[in-house]
Amino acid sequence: MKKSLLAATALALAVSAGSALAADLPSKKAAPLLPPPPPPAALWTGFYVGLNAGYTWDESSSVTVASGSLAPFNPIVGIAGSGVLGTSVDGFIGGGQIGYNYQFANAFVAGIEADIQGVAGSNTSVSSVAAFGPLTSTISASKSIDYLGTVRGRLGYLVTPSLLIYGTGGLAYGQTNLSSSVFQAVGGLVGTSSSAFSDTRVGWTAGGGVEWLFLPKWSAKVEYLYYDLGTVSTSGVIGFTGIAAPVATTASSARFNGHVVRAGVNYHFNLFSPAAAPVVAKY
Repeated sequence: MKKSLLAATALALAVSAGSALAADLPSKKAAPLLPPPPPPAALWTGFYVGLNAGYTWDESSSVTVASGSLAPFNPIVGIAGSGVLGTSVDGFIGGGQIGYNYQFANAFVAGIEADIQGVAGSNTSVSSVAAFGPLTSTISASKSIDYLGTVRGRLGYLVTPSLLIYGTGGLAYGQTNLSSSVFQAVGGLVGTSSSAFSDTRVGWTAGGGVEWLFLPKWSAKVEYLYYDLGTVSTSGVIGFTGIAAPVATTASSARFNGHVVRAGVNYHFNLFSPAAAPVVAKY
């Protein structure tokens, strides 16, 4: 009987010790699945306004004046009243912009931007004087842009969360001015002609740039644009003193297209910046 009691006691102690050892062994259960991390904050989404300044220069640097004599007058009048005059629409440019960005797929930004700039120092006047036998002819022309604006779409890629490289294109518009005049003298007679055009022209623009978000609500950019507002034309007649009828017709034309390089700074209203997120205390 005593032997049976001792055996039962030993067995109970062995079972108890085994349970204690099993409790000390590491668990082989799989670690619980953690929820995926939230997507990165959309730093660029929202409205913005800003200022810009730069330089513009034209690609088509000429005004063409073509004249043709009317019968029965001497053709030399028309020939003397024709020429191609070198001009330029170059100058400093400055203004402002407003736009909206939408960041998607983490690394892409799409948006729309409208801007308008004044152009300083773009007015160029040139003259050409030539003698055709007894006839002296002076041709003058002037070409300028008062302001230039665009409405463009933008699509870019984020090289880093704060550095955007983008392409852009859309509508361009501007106040274009073109004038020309012809002055001729022969044998005591004086002939003159003048014509002018001044109006807003609409065309297209395309380009690209780099924008850097250097503070949660501030960015700086450098941008290049090519614009084309088309060709402007004017017409007139050459009339001589003492002659009732016009002696010749004139037609002037110039293309308004060129390049813009500028830098700008933008203030962003609705940036979802991590720095702007509220701090939540955990206990």
